[in-house]
Amino acid sequence: MAIPDTPLELIEGRIVRILPDDEKGDRHQRFVMEEPSGRTLLVAHNIDLAPRVERLYVGGKIRVFGEYEWNDLGGLMHWTHKDPEERFEGGWIEFRGKRYS
Repeated sequence: MAIPDTPLELIEGRIVRILPDDEKGDRHQRFVMEEPSGRTLLVAHNIDLAPRVERLYVGGKIRVFGEYEWNDLGGLMHWTHKDPEERFEGGWIEFRGKRYS
């Protein structure tokens, strides 16, 4: 697993859509969040390396610290977990008062 290409960023917003898990390769819990600016991004949270975020719901406030990659649809946020090889500071998700990393 490669380390992130860019520094990790903190993004805060609300969940606007909950998607099915991606089961191909490493498993990822997926959802779309929207920042106060209106920008949306897909969050892909690796649930093989970190616990699943419990009780997600549309409209819920969420904080995500990970690698943000811009794309034509808004962006992708991943690396929301600890680095299994401990080479860099890992990411996390905070939801309903709990941190998932």
